[in-house]
Amino acid sequence: MDFLRPASWEEALAAKAEHPTAVPIAGGTDVMVEINFDHRRPGHLMDLNRIGELSEWQVGQDSVRLGASVPYSAIMEHLRAELPGLALASHTVASPQIRNRGGVGGNLGTASPAGDAHPALLAAGAEIEAASVRGTRMIPVDEFYTGVKRNALAPDELIRAVHIKKADGPQQYSKVGTRNAMVIAVCAFGIALHPETRTVRTGIGSAAPTPVRAKEAEDFLNAALEEGGFWENGKVITPSVAAQFAQLAAGACNPIDDVRGTAAYRRHAVGIMARRTLGWTWEQYRGAGRTLEGAA
Repeated sequence: MDFLRPASWEEALAAKAEHPTAVPIAGGTDVMVEINFDHRRPGHLMDLNRIGELSEWQVGQDSVRLGASVPYSAIMEHLRAELPGLALASHTVASPQIRNRGGVGGNLGTASPAGDAHPALLAAGAEIEAASVRGTRMIPVDEFYTGVKRNALAPDELIRAVHIKKADGPQQYSKVGTRNAMVIAVCAFGIALHPETRTVRTGIGSAAPTPVRAKEAEDFLNAALEEGGFWENGKVITPSVAAQFAQLAAGACNPIDDVRGTAAYRRHAVGIMARRTLGWTWEQYRGAGRTLEGAA
């Protein structure tokens, strides 16, 4: 196994073009596990740790540009207000040591359906900035996951950053695991309210071959909120609407039985998480509305 250590982004892209099968490594929290268990034996490893820009982020007027190697701990500490769903997901990642090393770019590159960041990225509507010597392109997160541990990157492309719109409403994230820490998700659910567009987006992890959105549940809830004038009046969402949303979210799953949980349990748990996170986010939205009215 050869080890490549580019000193700049341009060198990294040139090396990836020359060695398309080279596996990039930054935090190494996914790749090294696979290598240690002999599940993967790439011909080349490409160390990206010398490229400082990958560990930087920029907060713009409308969105955050998150470098591929920004660690989860930095998201938790510095971007909680702008990216609340991703910050909550970051809290559930493994141990403090891994949160200090691992980043969203590695989660995306591995594209495991159990990756903790995926539901939050789907709910927020993120875009992945992919680059090669041929140029740069933006990949909507909905189009990024193409199969089990497969993604839309071309062989010569590297993830440079993730672009995520700043939250314009409450976001939540929930994860089921066999213990409270250092655990791969049995299943996970993310939700984001987008009051500016009067829409709700979701993300489901570890309950299908790829991370997925519960689009039918979203369409139902968006119509129910609009027809009932909920965005304006801030009324409590009725139990029947919440129950139907949960049922449709569970129906979006296509899980398997494995050592961490059964398919039936995953569907059931996703439904429970969908109902609960909807309740939490809507109460936050209603509370924010009452606060604004009082201030006015």
